[in-house]
Amino acid sequence: MTRFVILIAYESSDWDDADEETRDYYFRAHDAFSTYLAEHGTEHSSGALAEPDRAVTVRRAGRARDGEVVVAEGPFAETAEQVGGYYDVELPDLEHAITAASLLPAAYSVEIRPTIDIT
Repeated sequence: MTRFVILIAYESSDWDDADEETRDYYFRAHDAFSTYLAEHGTEHSSGALAEPDRAVTVRRAGRARDGEVVVAEGPFAETAEQVGGYYDVELPDLEHAITAASLLPAAYSVEIRPTIDIT
């Protein structure tokens, strides 16, 4: 089994402007995703993220270890799509992770990353 983080990016206006039928489709897609995970692996955690305007980005000036800490309001990326949620899952392999991700709403851009053990 491999542990993956599945990052979900979407345009927040897609949800804000969605009618009841579209929102129902999103819920059914997430239910299908969760059912697939229950049958083939494990969901360790998941969550929706607050809107990007509530994010802060923290970095060091000049990327030096002793550089000044700089905090900027908002997300790092200046794009229409923003990461809006994630799933931390365990599945047999990348093929299963891709199959699971394909069950999520089509409007999403989904990034799948295997985790690594750094201990």
